[in-house]
Amino acid sequence: MKFLASTLAALVAIPAVTATPTSSWPWVNPPNGIGHAGKRGDNDLLHTLAVKAGKKYFGTATDNGELNNKDYTDILNNKKQFGQLTPSNGQKWMYIEPEQNVFNFTNGEVVGNLAKKNGQILRCHTLVWHSQLPSWVENGNWTKETLSAVVVNHITKVLTHWKGKCYAWDVINEAFNEDGTYRETVFYNVLGEDYFELAFKTASQIDPKAKLYYNDYNLESRSNKTLAVQALVRRLKKQNIRIDGVGAQAHLVVGSTPSREDQIQNLKDFVATGVEVAQTELDIRLELPVNATNLAQQSIDYENTVAACVAVKGCVGTTIWDFYDPYSWVPDVFEGEGAATLYFEDFSKHPAYWGVVKALAAGGKRPHWPWPFTN
Repeated sequence: MKFLASTLAALVAIPAVTATPTSSWPWVNPPNGIGHAGKRGDNDLLHTLAVKAGKKYFGTATDNGELNNKDYTDILNNKKQFGQLTPSNGQKWMYIEPEQNVFNFTNGEVVGNLAKKNGQILRCHTLVWHSQLPSWVENGNWTKETLSAVVVNHITKVLTHWKGKCYAWDVINEAFNEDGTYRETVFYNVLGEDYFELAFKTASQIDPKAKLYYNDYNLESRSNKTLAVQALVRRLKKQNIRIDGVGAQAHLVVGSTPSREDQIQNLKDFVATGVEVAQTELDIRLELPVNATNLAQQSIDYENTVAACVAVKGCVGTTIWDFYDPYSWVPDVFEGEGAATLYFEDFSKHPAYWGVVKALAAGGKRPHWPWPFTN
């Protein structure tokens, strides 16, 4: 992700100012039988629909401090709704290795253990990122040799601990600028572009079964950045260094989301490099306050984005960056914006929820039934 307000050491999400739906708004709830004929049953549960559409999962990120909310966990723990979980913060470097070679896996275990208990896929996040680093890494007096050893040690210890438990790891996160140049970080400034090879090669050796991903934002449509990431994939593969996937974070803005067609083509372009793809951190923020107009557009944008993944064979699934507005990172970073998820503060569903259902139920195609629905 770009940035999380939950960099607080306590890992407790800060409740955000959100809006609740008004009962007079149309299409807050669809009629029975959405997507399939007959009884509703599981026909509006996202992971169930995703699997029927040929995807591996539909999932969500979550964080430790959110798990004391029973109304929230009643939804989170339903693997028919969310068949995959990502720890928002608990596996990041500042929590895992706060002091050099002193490892503490406690924070990261919470969501992992929950996923195991619920029978949900665990998607692990993240190994090498310029943000949420402990100061000893960010401000160290490094040589190429000493920092290389630190990176190898961190990846080795972390992947050894979770070996066999993670479907995928985001090995490197957000390493490119928008123009396709390398982001200046402690890793790039000391190691140069060799740190990509170092990280992926080490990860491949330690956990040969986990899918190894490069993950970034603004990878949803063709740009200099997407071309740079595709070039990275080809470079690693040419050197016989394993990279299995690219994660398009999909932190998007209502009304400015790339078209369905552009997103489909872009995902196909990544798949053509020989990797799978996933939407890894989806949310679509809007300008507050919410109203019928921006909620309707948000539903369209969510539908088009999820439908793009469904339409591309090599896109394995979609993860939303938490499903509940009060736990979203957006209002703490983007003043005046929010309501980026699928559930309002009172746990009623955004119209966008039904946009996602529509995309999954239609198998990525544009359905012919009327939309929006009215009660």
